[in-house]
Amino acid sequence: MKKLFDAANRYIETSDWKLIAVLKFCLIALGMMLGMLIRPRHKKPVFLGALVVFLLTYIPLMLKFYRVFTEKE
Repeated sequence: MKKLFDAANRYIETSDWKLIAVLKFCLIALGMMLGMLIRPRHKKPVFLGALVVFLLTYIPLMLKFYRVFTEKE
């Protein structure tokens, strides 16, 4: 697992924001395709789980971005 994480860190270090954006679009498309496979009776719990994960990850990311955005160069 450590080798995988080290490779992922090296990949990110050699990437720019455009490549990260493409990676995110790829993951969004994958999530949408997987979401389409969920049976209707399971959609609400899956949605709520995804919402929790989104909020727990989005808020810290945006707080960090805000700090970077507002710091003086």
